Amino acid sequence: MAHLAIEYSAGLAARVDIAQVCKVLHATMLDCGIFPAAGIRVRAYRADHAIVADGLEGNDFMAMTLSVGSGRSTDVLQEAGQGIFKAAQAALAGPLSTPHFALSLEIRVIDPDLSWKDTPIHARLSGKNQGHHEQT
Repeated sequence: MAHLAIEYSAGLAARVDIAQVCKVLHATMLDCGIFPAAGIRVRAYRADHAIVADGLEGNDFMAMTLSVGSGRSTDVLQEAGQGIFKAAQAALAGPLSTPHFALSLEIRVIDPDLSWKDTPIHARLSGKNQGHHEQT
């Protein structure tokens, strides 16, 4: 499981192609080699109402939260996080070249005892045709 939730300010969509940023980050997550393709999700949500920093109208942000299943070491997650953050920095080079943008990434490890899933996608991508009530 690796779900990347992206929250961004409404004005950012006029400055960058959000769909393309999502594609770049999805490809980067695949390239990390530690997240199974069936468990990767990238979702972006526009914050229609947001006040950023000193409240100037031209201020924008992108806040990314990567939720992952337990079992990976901190070092492995740090390496993946660095790769994802660098990919985001490259995709957002324009806004980052101005003093009116904030970019962040946080990784959260999900407690498996407090997480429930029913994902037939896993069976399809692994080539297994048995029941789809598996833990991820």
